[in-house]
Amino acid sequence: MTKPNKASRDRATFNQDALQRLLRPRHIVVMGGRWAEAVIVSCLDMGFEGEIWPVHPTREDIKGVKAYPSLEALPEAPDAVFLGINRHASVDVVKELSAMGAGGVVAFASGFAEVDDGADLQDELVAAAGEMPVLGPNCYGMINYLDGALLWPDVHGGARVDRGVAIITQSSNLSINLTMQTAGLPIAYMLTLGNQAMIGMAALIDAVAADDRVTAIGLHIEGIRDADFFAEAVKRAKASGKPLVAMKAGASEGAQAMTFSHTASLAGAHHVSLAFLKRLGIGVIESVDGFLQTLSLLHLFGKVNDASILTLSCSGGEASLIADAAERHGLTMPPLSDSASAAIRATVNPLVTVSNPFDYHTFDWGDRERLTATFTAAMQADQEVSILIIDFPRQELGRAEDWQLAIEAWSDAQKTTGKIAVVLASMPELLPPHIASWLMAQGIAPLRGFDAGLTAIAAAHQASQFNAREASDYSPVGLNPIDGDMENLSERDAKQLLADAGVAVPEGIVATRLDDALLFGQDRKLVMKITTAAHKTEKDGVRLNIKGGDAIKAAWQDLAPSGPVLMEDMIDDGIAEVIIGVARDPLLGLHLVIGLGGILAELTRDTALVMMPASRDDLSDAIDSTMVAALLAGYRGKPKGDRDALIDLIMAVQEFALSHQDRLIEMDINPVMVRPVNRDTQEPGKGAVAVDALIRWAKSS
Repeated sequence: MTKPNKASRDRATFNQDALQRLLRPRHIVVMGGRWAEAVIVSCLDMGFEGEIWPVHPTREDIKGVKAYPSLEALPEAPDAVFLGINRHASVDVVKELSAMGAGGVVAFASGFAEVDDGADLQDELVAAAGEMPVLGPNCYGMINYLDGALLWPDVHGGARVDRGVAIITQSSNLSINLTMQTAGLPIAYMLTLGNQAMIGMAALIDAVAADDRVTAIGLHIEGIRDADFFAEAVKRAKASGKPLVAMKAGASEGAQAMTFSHTASLAGAHHVSLAFLKRLGIGVIESVDGFLQTLSLLHLFGKVNDASILTLSCSGGEASLIADAAERHGLTMPPLSDSASAAIRATVNPLVTVSNPFDYHTFDWGDRERLTATFTAAMQADQEVSILIIDFPRQELGRAEDWQLAIEAWSDAQKTTGKIAVVLASMPELLPPHIASWLMAQGIAPLRGFDAGLTAIAAAHQASQFNAREASDYSPVGLNPIDGDMENLSERDAKQLLADAGVAVPEGIVATRLDDALLFGQDRKLVMKITTAAHKTEKDGVRLNIKGGDAIKAAWQDLAPSGPVLMEDMIDDGIAEVIIGVARDPLLGLHLVIGLGGILAELTRDTALVMMPASRDDLSDAIDSTMVAALLAGYRGKPKGDRDALIDLIMAVQEFALSHQDRLIEMDINPVMVRPVNRDTQEPGKGAVAVDALIRWAKSS
């Protein structure tokens, strides 16, 4: 993992116009040995129409291209330079290139901040560059398939395109593999980041989004730096009509290990990254094949406005499997309306049952006209995405004419309706590359594998979620580093702060004498707790349903040896126990954790993460994604819980967290007892009560 050097921490600046020169060069300088030769070969093979200027002190030409003995001998300052020389020599050459006004450099050499003795050298490299952008170091570089410009020292599998998707990766080897895809996806740019000494992912998002020939942007992310800069770049890209999908691997860099609360164990850094990407309206995908298929959908259609599908197949077995897969991936299969059913029924054999999923049988197999009529009627139903499930026989069998006819009928229907149309094979090998390319050329997305294909549709839908609030309101909060001594507040102190912020808490005292405990406990049902530790239940430090002097004395005898005893009114009419937490990711900032609470919170792990600041709608969506929603709705005939009061409480918790964001590390309210919405003795503001709370923050100066 690359270690953060001073330049990357301080977000090194560079000339943005020069970055465009690097990505879309008129002339390319190559320096180095066999790696540089590979760059020349790639540019020649790809038909680069600009100038290629090898620089070598002794050779007159390289691969038939005239070489220059030095940088001083070049006709003019180059737009782009591939620097394939060793790390120490790279610093001096970068300084010379910057002084002569070069556009930018791909620094291929390794041995910088990714190794123990290289951080200072990377700082020197950045200082030498000045305002000239450097991609890398420790970086394979860039491929521009639009203009045939490849500052790329290895094999690749792409071809020239007029328009296509941009892919930005944090893995050079993965980028090579991605160019080898055979699904007909046109790739406009393949960009690798290396150590990100100067140019990070956000800068490249901005750069490719500015190219009108780019249709969508794919990100392979290992860790997110400069969350605020990244968020602004994403918002600009989406505002310009460029949807984004991300393949997020592992946990975010620099994740902070915290064991103080339930919240800390539930809010893993990887989950925070996913919530952050979702909040920005980026589609998230876990697999390489799903990533490429999502990009195919976004390239062809721009957006997928809702997650509804209709599938057509010649098999009831496939229909059952696809219905199960749709449920797994959160896609809906709306029932056909009466008018849609009638329109489809008019085109098929009377023995065919019309439904969604739709098994259209093989009565009309091989009849393009009749299939086109059926497919056209099906596409005109109410779903967003129409899916034809079809598996081609192996090519060597030589019997695929009817399958080709079926996809031609599907294409005819798509051209008539203008709807989003997909062809989905149950297995990747059953949709041959030449068929996938043909489908892409017809404006139909070729998807391979039921789960990968449906996951891609779900991710494309997520990438299409972008409204005015998301465009302007969200920026990460709590990104400031927190130094100094930390303190863990007692439960009583934490609750008092929350009560002052508008959060309902039970009435109570901290008793140091039995007489005080007996006095407070008159005519009350109580909870009695130790005050000296977190995770009180695990330490046998909680007594419930205490009522009357004898019960108070017995509990006191058990608990008082540990110190003062917290005594509070027992909230015994809760419909649901909910955990509300606030945690702080060192790179992505403050976020809320909402889910099923109580002593089983970590066992069930039924939670949703929401980046702050969040709206009431965000909180409502988060609740709906957990089992809490079913409990609040009145599970198994129980009363409904006060959902509005719960959301009010979470909003108050958020306001408290935001007002203390400069020092707050984490907060754990577990459980919040959500009470019945129609209690006879409804107290204003008491429909949701925080019955336990912990706060960890920096000591005030």
